[in-house]
Amino acid sequence: MAEHNTYALIRVSTEEQNEERQVIRMTKLGIPKSNIIIEKESGKSTERKKYKALVKRLKAGDILYIENVDRLSRDYDGILNEWYRLTVQKGVIIKVLDTPLLDTDQTDNSLVSKFIRNTLLNTLAFAADNDWQKLKYRQADGIALARSKGKQFGRPKVARTETEIETAKRYQNREIDLDTALTLLGIKKTAFYNLCREVCNTQNTED
Repeated sequence: MAEHNTYALIRVSTEEQNEERQVIRMTKLGIPKSNIIIEKESGKSTERKKYKALVKRLKAGDILYIENVDRLSRDYDGILNEWYRLTVQKGVIIKVLDTPLLDTDQTDNSLVSKFIRNTLLNTLAFAADNDWQKLKYRQADGIALARSKGKQFGRPKVARTETEIETAKRYQNREIDLDTALTLLGIKKTAFYNLCREVCNTQNTED
């Protein structure tokens, strides 16, 4: 008789800091720590290397615990597609801690029960996607508002020294060659070309 394993999938995004809480919750269920997969990225990420590796490990009869359905994906189609792939194509038992009614090892598989579970799954998938869309809109609005007030995003620009600026100008005016410029500044080609680009852009803005 084939041995069945129990796993847990934990996903936390950069906005969430509840990894430890989820780990404790899964550990209390007796799931081995080696089988608790922690994924620290958005459910909409196309990478999801840990999740993909977990799916390969799962076999028919294995049990996968998730806290809620949005651990499978953050969008409607993604949740339904992953649910179908795991439960129907691979024969994995999914147990949803926050919604036990969705557990796929239910003893009541009457038509009415199946309809209720499918309706609930679709509703939760819609809610997860809708919440995600609202979050992205709020983030976009917040960024737009911050930019309108002059806030800068991304890496702060490096303050260039007079020597760097003067050397870049001399190189651009062909007063010195590349090797001389690199020697004077003690930097690599890529860094020097970035410097020249910044100096050129600054000159164009001033003009």
